[in-house]
Amino acid sequence: MLEKLLKGHQRFLDGYYKQNREQLKALAEKQTPEVAMVSCCDSRVDPSILFDLDPGDIFIVRNVANLVPPYEIKGEYHGTSAALEFAVTGLMVKQVIILGHANCGGIRALIEENNGIQKDGFINNWIQIAAGAKEEVLARTDLETVEQKIDACEKTAISYSMVNLMTYPWIKSRVELGELELIGCYYDLHSGELVMIDKMDAKKAKESK
Repeated sequence: MLEKLLKGHQRFLDGYYKQNREQLKALAEKQTPEVAMVSCCDSRVDPSILFDLDPGDIFIVRNVANLVPPYEIKGEYHGTSAALEFAVTGLMVKQVIILGHANCGGIRALIEENNGIQKDGFINNWIQIAAGAKEEVLARTDLETVEQKIDACEKTAISYSMVNLMTYPWIKSRVELGELELIGCYYDLHSGELVMIDKMDAKKAKESK
């Protein structure tokens, strides 16, 4: 695999880099993306490919199950929170997008529980961020199969992460001022379809008070 990566990098140098050298040199000095995206680290879900993006177009934060933890200052979930802080207060992005997807291993682990995930491990602790979404889905009577419950939880967890985003004071204040918009999307690996799950802007923030 390493050989494949090295050959790919050489193709990048010979092709894309040569064709876009000036743009890439400018990006080396400064990045100015207008969008930050919280995406899953699933190898099948690459935002740059899904949205046909160029380097510098978007600031991507990737983690297991594309979850956003609630605001806290103990540093327990510092990676995603720190990246969001930089994107919002440093890069001044105008939108934060949460990108969920079908067949998410993290959400499957949350729903199935007895799946080999260590109860005292990092993954189990992390996916509990979406425990509320799981409880909501399991309380529904219209979902009969495990697959239906996983699918519903993948989408419901996006809305829970949207709520968590609004617990960050520097996100909430910008949304209320109309300087920042939050969007939740879901990508279907089978069909390639992208659907909007949730949205939070200044108008909705005012209505929710």
